[in-house]
Amino acid sequence: MEYIYAALLIHKAGGKLDESTVKKVLEAAGKKTDDARIKALIASLEGVNIEEAIKKAAAAPVAVAAATSAAPAAEKKEDKKEDEKKNEEQAAAGLSALFG
Repeated sequence: MEYIYAALLIHKAGGKLDESTVKKVLEAAGKKTDDARIKALIASLEGVNIEEAIKKAAAAPVAVAAATSAAPAAEKKEDKKEDEKKNEEQAAAGLSALFG
């Protein structure tokens, strides 16, 4: 992940995304570098619009959250009752452990 973070940092700073800049950022962060991984990263990012990829990645969690919030209300109420019952049982068990 450090390699991707380095590429994002370079992009955000407006620098040229190439092998030498990625290597410099990683070394400045105190990481050992692997030239093969750096070359693979640069090759995989060639032709990629990083801004567009970031926007798509940021939109994905919103879509997932919207899908999960569409669950039926009755199911939510049932789950809430079960959770409350479990919490009460756990609290009682915790108290009995104190007074043993």
